[in-house]
Amino acid sequence: MDWPHAPIHRFGEAGAYFITAGTLHKEHFFRRAEALDSLRDSLFTHAATHDCWLQASALFSNHYHLVLTCDDGEKIARMLRRLHIESAIELNRRDGAKGRRVWFQYWDTQLTNQRSWLARLRYTHENAVHHGLVSHSESYPWCSAAWFARTAQRSFVAAVNSFKIDRVKVFDEFNVECGNG
Repeated sequence: MDWPHAPIHRFGEAGAYFITAGTLHKEHFFRRAEALDSLRDSLFTHAATHDCWLQASALFSNHYHLVLTCDDGEKIARMLRRLHIESAIELNRRDGAKGRRVWFQYWDTQLTNQRSWLARLRYTHENAVHHGLVSHSESYPWCSAAWFARTAQRSFVAAVNSFKIDRVKVFDEFNVECGNG
């Protein structure tokens, strides 16, 4: 049986994955806008470097959600490792907290059917609304919802937005703080 505090990472196969990562003790290390900007920039850089295609992302003060695809699941594991190491080093440099542990754990799910994938795309895009940070997901600057609405085909946006997300099973036991402090 899997244990949520020490999840087994089952990367290996090509495909789509849903990732949730949390900070140590759910601390709000990324509460400042510049910290979230830096995390977002690092995510984009590492995803590109490791040939991972980000399809949805939502970054918060103490956790994040991603939907991504890759032709080799091990590339995702390497990307997450580098993202966590380098984002922690950068954050600690800014905060003058050398050596502080930032990231606790991440949970991954391979998305093996289209309905699950589409539901998690919507879940990720709507997560800032779920946490009460904004009333419309497209207005949260550290989420891909606005980019998705702007660049995806209207029919695809409508299809994703039609999915119910109230039954999506995701580890998301985080209270968040707005990134403006």
